[in-house]
Amino acid sequence: MTDTEEPAATDGADQPTPQPVPAEPEAEPGASKPSPLAPTRTSGYWAAVVVGLLVLLVLLVFILENGQTARVTFFGAHGHLPQGVALLLAAVIGGLFVVLAGAARILQLRIRMQGQLLAHHRGHKHPKAEPRHKPHAPADPAGNSPPSG
Repeated sequence: MTDTEEPAATDGADQPTPQPVPAEPEAEPGASKPSPLAPTRTSGYWAAVVVGLLVLLVLLVFILENGQTARVTFFGAHGHLPQGVALLLAAVIGGLFVVLAGAARILQLRIRMQGQLLAHHRGHKHPKAEPRHKPHAPADPAGNSPPSG
């Protein structure tokens, strides 16, 4: 026995018991077997939750370290907020403006695409439907079948 061979299992009578070889299912030619470590929706969700929690932790540290009071004025309204909260609020409002601009652009592109699809369908003439099967040749009065060809 070499170093790389494993000893055969015995049944207690010092006789080696043959080990069954697991049968592998035959794969179709050209079909690849999916990896058991391939990403799934659940793993993506889990990763997103972890990243989101890390971002929240960083934001919490930012707010706690910037606790000095800041005077805020917006369209005539005056107030005092912790500096970290004021900066975070400004970032969120800026992000909302970006989302609104992106949503307006997506809506504009969808409307344009629907208009193009409608124009395409209006100008497209459908050809008359062709019969699916060729009509059969009339039967010979003598009962002979027509020649195939």
